[in-house]
Amino acid sequence: MERYLQAQIRADLKDKMVFVAGPRQVGKTTLAKKILGSRKGYFSWDVDLDRERILKQELGVSSLWVFDEIHKYRSWRNYLKGIYDGREPGQQILVVGSARLDYYRYGGDSLQGRYHYLRFHPLSVAELGIQNNMELLDLLDLGPFPEPFFRGSKARAKRWSLEYRTRLIREELTDLERIVDLGNLELLSIRLPELVGNPLSINALREDLRVSHKAVANWVRILERLYSIFLISPYGHPLIRAIQKAQKHYHFDWSVLPEPAARWENLVGAHLLKWVHFEEDTKGRALELRYFRDEDGREVDFVVTEDRRPILLIECKWDDSPLSKELRYLKERFPAARAWQLSAIGKKDFKSPEGIRVSPALTFLRDLC
Repeated sequence: MERYLQAQIRADLKDKMVFVAGPRQVGKTTLAKKILGSRKGYFSWDVDLDRERILKQELGVSSLWVFDEIHKYRSWRNYLKGIYDGREPGQQILVVGSARLDYYRYGGDSLQGRYHYLRFHPLSVAELGIQNNMELLDLLDLGPFPEPFFRGSKARAKRWSLEYRTRLIREELTDLERIVDLGNLELLSIRLPELVGNPLSINALREDLRVSHKAVANWVRILERLYSIFLISPYGHPLIRAIQKAQKHYHFDWSVLPEPAARWENLVGAHLLKWVHFEEDTKGRALELRYFRDEDGREVDFVVTEDRRPILLIECKWDDSPLSKELRYLKERFPAARAWQLSAIGKKDFKSPEGIRVSPALTFLRDLC
């Protein structure tokens, strides 16, 4: 199958270098090799012979060079700057890597103005062409990563998720950060799936793990940089008495979540983030994914803003539940924003007097990316 960023990468390569970053095993290497085709020019830092060729700059003759995991090289940015600045006309450069590639693009970037940056997400309803609820529930159970999804086995998917989490912490994390207490960080990664959908209390986690607040906060940010989780902040505005600080978290591999309802909310959040990142990276839109919760306890699962104004309000339900009062409250204050109440297994499909669309989730999700 053709992945959703493939055409964009081909177009961007004609202009600048292209950096593609995302979770481990999301399909970055497969995508890069497909774009490369039968041409030579693929170099992985993890392969001894390729690493030697990179260091000696013996890259061979190819109109496209692909560097995989080169961010593990301490001087990778200066290396790529030299390769890019000294390239022959028409030479294209594609760089793919883990979350560390994303992490190191901030601050003191010697490559500024020389690359396009694209964030690569796991599979989604639109990308898979899902047409019915049975296929949607398979995606919910198996998760969005290609290997467990296409194998189609729940038992294999659980085994894959367990091994994935271990490798992420024991291999990827040790390349990115110097962590002494890996055991407690692993305990944190096991505890977090049980807390999805609620404001994340660093203080409560600190007490559970019996470590410092600073340590837990740092570990959460590391897991975010590794594309294990993503954090969203509350949306604040003078029209609403919103809380301002407490963030919520979700997982890129939602299959690790024990509760179906939380897994469902996580799936919708991941789909929205994928769309937000695609619109930002390819069209330059100033989008953010947030949630709403006010001092009176009203809450709406997701709010997408553009230039800080709400343009999309989303409430997730498992079945045909009554119209959310909280969603109605928020829609009344931001009438220009599109509002949806999405159900995982429900069948109702109508628009309320306030203009809120109540529908099965596929109606909405298949139009994203």
